[in-house]
Amino acid sequence: MKMNHVGLMVGDMDKAVEFYTKALGLRIVMNNTKVQEERETAIGRMCVAVFGEGFKGFNIAHLVTTDGIGVELFEMKERQERHEVDFSRLGIFHFCLQTDDFEGAIARVEEYGGKVRMDIMRYHPEDDSKPAKMVYLEDPFGNLFEFYSHTYEETYATDYS
Repeated sequence: MKMNHVGLMVGDMDKAVEFYTKALGLRIVMNNTKVQEERETAIGRMCVAVFGEGFKGFNIAHLVTTDGIGVELFEMKERQERHEVDFSRLGIFHFCLQTDDFEGAIARVEEYGGKVRMDIMRYHPEDDSKPAKMVYLEDPFGNLFEFYSHTYEETYATDYS
């Protein structure tokens, strides 16, 4: 398996596209596009199947990371307010991006309305040969994400040095 994309609900598509492109450096593949409930196209039928009858339409944008992973943004016409993170619930609760520029990336996140949820942390502070760092943040809509300094394997492998 390969990771293809992640889909995120956002409250303001223009603000979301600005955040994900300017703060996080993603590239636009398909900019803000309106989707209406209809049954004439494959996309329309798929949306009715996923969102149900009467979903009222939404805006969608497709972005991509530098390594080709898609980030699909959804702004529903009828939506609730920002969710409260409930760590007792099952399901996906964050995604992770890799960066060498923690301080610069964090500054951009804050500049474009995101939040830092913790100080930068090293996974193995006792071992200078394992410099992997991480930090949790959130976008302007409350979606949690992490920054890693190293690959997933480098961060967790027992023989990494």
